[in-house]
Amino acid sequence: MTDRELLAAAEKAAGNSYSPYSHFRVGAALLSADGRLFTGCNIENSSYSLTNCAERTALFKAVSEGVTEFKAIAIVGSADGDFSRPCQPCGACLQVLSEFCGDDMMIILSNGWFRLSDFLPMRFSADNIR
Repeated sequence: MTDRELLAAAEKAAGNSYSPYSHFRVGAALLSADGRLFTGCNIENSSYSLTNCAERTALFKAVSEGVTEFKAIAIVGSADGDFSRPCQPCGACLQVLSEFCGDDMMIILSNGWFRLSDFLPMRFSADNIR
């Protein structure tokens, strides 16, 4: 699957966003190591801390289906429908992704691709609690 196809899948997922408070629609498309695609959107809640990001929605869907190895994730976000501006993952999403993905996991944004370690160079891992 190409970067462009992953970004298109993320944009489609953003169409399902439930964002009545921020009006900022986010979509994610997560590519598993075996080639399966899992999408997610942000789901807001009036109690803001209970909001779930698109990246975590996609990841949780995959893990709930027994998939725990991933190649790449594409992320888009916009309040006005223009997905050409990059939308970086938040710290919570980066930390959750790091549980299942190595430092070289590709994160695809509208302005190119990055490695997970570019955003989270000193991640907290199971090694920290042993």
